[in-house]
Amino acid sequence: MRVLDVVATLRTFPHKRLGNGQVGTVVEELDHDHVLVEFSDLNGVAFAIEPIAKLHLMRLKFAPDNAQT
Repeated sequence: MRVLDVVATLRTFPHKRLGNGQVGTVVEELDHDHVLVEFSDLNGVAFAIEPIAKLHLMRLKFAPDNAQT
């Protein structure tokens, strides 16, 4: 995962008010295993900016993979 990747959470973070499947944008790579993710509403207003382990995130894709099958 890199900066500006769109991601979704793979679990809930109740203490952060983030549900499973919450969509956000990676804004910083913190270390090999963690990124800082900004979560915004439909108007673009951020409601959470949280460090999250990459293993709890899924990168969303908006085009087909270029890999040959």
